[in-house]
Amino acid sequence: MNLDRLQVGRFTSGDIEIAWYEAGNPNGFPILLIHGFASTAHVNWVFPGWVKTLDEAGFRVIALDNRGHGQSDKPHDPEAYHPEMMAADAAGLLDSLKITSAHVMGYSMGARISAFLALARPDLVRSLVFGGLGLGMVDGVGDWDPIADALRAETLGDVTDERGRMFRAFAEQTKSDRLALAACISTSRTLIREEDLLRLTMPALVAVGTRDDIAGSAEGLALLMLRARALNIPNRDHMLAVGDKVFKAAALEFFADVAAGAI
Repeated sequence: MNLDRLQVGRFTSGDIEIAWYEAGNPNGFPILLIHGFASTAHVNWVFPGWVKTLDEAGFRVIALDNRGHGQSDKPHDPEAYHPEMMAADAAGLLDSLKITSAHVMGYSMGARISAFLALARPDLVRSLVFGGLGLGMVDGVGDWDPIADALRAETLGDVTDERGRMFRAFAEQTKSDRLALAACISTSRTLIREEDLLRLTMPALVAVGTRDDIAGSAEGLALLMLRARALNIPNRDHMLAVGDKVFKAAALEFFADVAAGAI
């Protein structure tokens, strides 16, 4: 996709400036895209082809850089990164654009933020797509303290934890603020309670790669929700599932079914 076609804006959420981007049909139904930890709107959604795919399908496509990421403000205080606060950023963006209902799609941490957004402001959420996060939304996704330690380490060579090395290398590749990311991962992992999942009455799609050892079961999460379907993305791990063509095709089918009232 031609990046020159992206509209770029900023708005203030509390005392944090948030960068956002828009493409697609301005009269199409809106889709809000919320990226994952250590990523950005461009890395998660533009470069893997999601914005192009959704643009071609006729949607109005909106994405933001989460606080601590991309072109948004990057506080180093962990208290700035509770998922309720990050969900409020997303809700504030929709409110600022006078969007009263949107499909909301999040990947990994972005899926968790999407859930908190839907719990706090169900009026804004027509449907949910949780990518890269299944039952781990409820049960947890393991010990991420080594990732925070890896992000704070002097050099990548000082990091011995395998998952820590992966995220440290990714943060360096994306030229991220490592201290902001370490603060973010310290407080953004609040779990969703099973009883709260029952409050998410909008249609949902849960999509997880079959080689993803972080997300937890897609079926396990979908079964705890009232109107959810699960998708296993074949032969993809946590990093590669996001741009998979099977995921894109299933999401477009899901949105069409939501529009038709079939789910």
